[in-house]
Amino acid sequence: MTPIRVGDPAPDLTLTTADGATIRLADLRGHKAVVLFFYPKDGTPVCTQEACAFRDSYEAFREAGAEVIGISADSESRHRAFAAKHSLPFPLVADTDGSVRRALGAPSIFGFVPGRTTYVIDKEGIVRMVFTANFVSDAHVREALAALS
Repeated sequence: MTPIRVGDPAPDLTLTTADGATIRLADLRGHKAVVLFFYPKDGTPVCTQEACAFRDSYEAFREAGAEVIGISADSESRHRAFAAKHSLPFPLVADTDGSVRRALGAPSIFGFVPGRTTYVIDKEGIVRMVFTANFVSDAHVREALAALS
């Protein structure tokens, strides 16, 4: 599949959070921007730093009119434990089959390790930023906030 690029409409994804809630991107159109951040694994050092950086800036995202959603291949139970341990205020999605990653064309490292990519989708459902940096954490937050302003 061709990766989603800046200026493309975001696919109409239906996401199930670790708490069992359903989020449809189509339902957010016209109401909120969306920041989707893909990360490799709950609990690893850089992934924990990244999730906590999004947590620490969560109010800035809310003030910018955006919903933040974290996505990895971890299970719902791992996500619930990770979110509780780090007081994450945003939903985490268990993409155990990789379908959400494939729908956006989110890259992998060396073709098999899930990469670290952040997408900013505006209120109209258009992708405004795609940022990939696999070995940094807080740059994703800075880039996403800049794209929303």
